[in-house]
Amino acid sequence: MNSKEIIEQYNSAVVSSYGRLDLALECGSGAQGTDADGKPLIDFGSGIGTNSLGYADNEWADAVSQQAHKMQHVSNYYYNSTAAEFADKLTAMTGTDKLFFGNSGAEANECAIKIARKRSFDKYGDPNRTTIITLVNSFHGRTVTTLSATGQEHFHNYFFPFTPGFKYVEANNIQALREAIDPTVCAIMFEFIQGEGGVNVLEQSFVDEIFALAKQHDLATVSDEVQTGMGRTARLLAAEYFGVKPDIVTLAKGLGGGLPIGVCLTRGEYAEVLTPGTHGSTFGGNPVVCAGGLVVLKRLSDPAFMAELEKKAAYFRSSLENLPKVKSVTGLGLMLGAELDGIAASDVLKAALDKGLLVLTAKTKLRCLPPLTISYEQIDAGMAILKEVLENE
Repeated sequence: MNSKEIIEQYNSAVVSSYGRLDLALECGSGAQGTDADGKPLIDFGSGIGTNSLGYADNEWADAVSQQAHKMQHVSNYYYNSTAAEFADKLTAMTGTDKLFFGNSGAEANECAIKIARKRSFDKYGDPNRTTIITLVNSFHGRTVTTLSATGQEHFHNYFFPFTPGFKYVEANNIQALREAIDPTVCAIMFEFIQGEGGVNVLEQSFVDEIFALAKQHDLATVSDEVQTGMGRTARLLAAEYFGVKPDIVTLAKGLGGGLPIGVCLTRGEYAEVLTPGTHGSTFGGNPVVCAGGLVVLKRLSDPAFMAELEKKAAYFRSSLENLPKVKSVTGLGLMLGAELDGIAASDVLKAALDKGLLVLTAKTKLRCLPPLTISYEQIDAGMAILKEVLENE
């Protein structure tokens, strides 16, 4: 089928919960995709940061295929060696103690919320000590509870009643954070870089205050690294830039290299909060997904790969900053947002697509989340398209 036929078939059978572009991707390799009509496209979005190794990476695809031929699913009544190896490697790499397997960032954040609240109840026996502070412009998922945790008012509609027990503080506003803490609070949940909220990086002083207040009031620190984790910022975790170790860390997106996974990592006493029967996930720890994830972890544990990634990220940022009509660039590593002058990011996205480049938006910014494996030549080619668009729009 051609793109038009695929789009018509899809729309006839799938609910319209997304504002999709008229593009049907068919295949790809690395940072280049191809649509159903054979048109090549350079990808600066990587499935919103999910295809961390690009399209159809050979080593990744081989590992997934080999595992699928061996065993595709193991019930969580039992153990499987691939999940065991993956969990052992990931906790060692991140300096955490134990993890919970899920299927998405929203699931990982649901787990984090449950751990924070259960730990508080186990320790204090107070059913009212359940409030979690999150940040304005945060984004934590699409379930009713993670929407409640999301600090963007336009998401708080239609699906009433929302889960209670959240309050929102402006990012980098230390005084507001201090004033938000009361005897009902059990945790502070945050993204080091607010991706969907506009690619906004937290200030070091604000992060330091989060951890100081958490220590003072015995609150859980929960970092949502669903988008910032797994090399996206040119470090394994964005927390490394800030010199902190949250009690709970959530990961998803790029962790599986393109297959659905979410994990909730825990340290210290938080690793022992969940007991049999308190949480679960049918597909959590799926061996096929974990096989792909092991390839991602192998790349991210290679010092040469990470050193090159840091250089590549600096090159990408410099190239973006030097484009016409780019006022400023925010973010870290290969998680960048460009504030544009006199042109809407949504218009640039559409014009770039017509010329063979996939980009994203976040609020008013043009957002770039290219595969970690993108080549310098592909960066240059994509930037040339953006330059042409920005000069002519």
